[in-house]
Amino acid sequence: MTTLLPNGPATPAIVQTLQWIISPISLMEACAKQYGDIFTLKLDEPIVFVSHPQALQQILTRDTQDLEAPGEPLFEPLLGTQSVITLSGQPHWRQRQLLMPPFHGERMRTYGEVIAKVTQEIISQWQPNIPFCVRTAMQAITLRVIMQAVFGLYDSPRAQKIEEILSLILDANGSSVLRAFMLYFPILQKDLGPLSPWGTFLRRREQVKKLIYEEIQQRQKQNDPSRTDVLSLLLTARDENDQPMTQQQLHDELITLLIAGHETTATALTWALYWIHKLPAVRKKLLQEIGQLGNNLDHNSIAKLPYLNAVCCETLRIYPVGMVTFPRIVKTPISMCGYQLPTGTTVMGCIYLTHHREDLYPQPKQFRPERFLEKQFSPYEYLPFGGGVKRCIGMAFAQFEMKVVLANILSRWELALTDNRDVQPKRRGLVTGPNRSIQMVVKSQRQVDFLSLHSVGG
Repeated sequence: MTTLLPNGPATPAIVQTLQWIISPISLMEACAKQYGDIFTLKLDEPIVFVSHPQALQQILTRDTQDLEAPGEPLFEPLLGTQSVITLSGQPHWRQRQLLMPPFHGERMRTYGEVIAKVTQEIISQWQPNIPFCVRTAMQAITLRVIMQAVFGLYDSPRAQKIEEILSLILDANGSSVLRAFMLYFPILQKDLGPLSPWGTFLRRREQVKKLIYEEIQQRQKQNDPSRTDVLSLLLTARDENDQPMTQQQLHDELITLLIAGHETTATALTWALYWIHKLPAVRKKLLQEIGQLGNNLDHNSIAKLPYLNAVCCETLRIYPVGMVTFPRIVKTPISMCGYQLPTGTTVMGCIYLTHHREDLYPQPKQFRPERFLEKQFSPYEYLPFGGGVKRCIGMAFAQFEMKVVLANILSRWELALTDNRDVQPKRRGLVTGPNRSIQMVVKSQRQVDFLSLHSVGG
């Protein structure tokens, strides 16, 4: 047993950091090929990456014992210091407990009507034979859904303004490698005026903050106990000491839900529509299954469709939006993959590499939903939403939303890709997304086909 950190590239830290920012997937794949299940990258500090399920289980089940889950400072400029993502320890646990009820069980299912209604509003604007950007359309759906779920605001002027500014922030934050550089190198976070990248971000952030605080203050004055949106529930929530959230805590959690609750799901839906329409066999099988529901797309029935679930799972496996888990810090020396990791070591579970292990997923580069019908994977073999104390709170909501959106789109329109070339993942801000715009076109309406499918299927 060695006490040295696992092997990794010998290149200077600055070179590794640049590779991690510009081409993280290529870097991880090269390291896995050379060093195996565990390796060290020298970023702002040495970070140990692991991809073996046993090691992931060790990390994600020892969060409060051998390891601790710190807050993630990279997200602070966007989400604030009181977000469940940027907090750690007891403050993180408190906020998490207050946030969980709105996204739990039957309450979450009440959002099914909202998801279907918003989806139909957006897709009704599509015109036959006119190409559209899939990501733009999916982001319009998921942002409006989360606005309705979080605020209960549908078409108010304030809601529209928040939507508009958030879209600008996220488009800028995701589309340029420069934004990732600014997050990883705080020295670049300089406000050089309203036309500079960081200056533009800060001004937009302040606009959103002002609008959210106005909404919080208005709700506190005009409390309506009949409302079921997340903000209304959080305003009445109390911790174990009977204390409510402060306005800053409410703001930071709301902005977290708005951003994390739509950006990642929009990316996943974009990938799903790409794979469904790139692979005719997948599309055919999925259409047959959805078609058996007929024209009345009941949300609970949609959620239980096995092949649709498998398509969503495989979408989140092959190119997970989050490449890695949140970091953990070793509190007491632990043994992992043949190494004795000392106190203070930063460890990350590598979701992407785990999802591409040949021993778990034969031919991992191939999109094959049947994997999830043939086998049930453990939470340490399949973890698109992370795990442990930092597992995504919105996991069930995101999975449900994906299914309802896809079923509503596929049951109404016959779509086609305008370009069948392969699309690869690339860094998009702090997560991943397609490396180019995915364009689709409406070929025809599909309602008649679905009526006949339903009658045949009984």
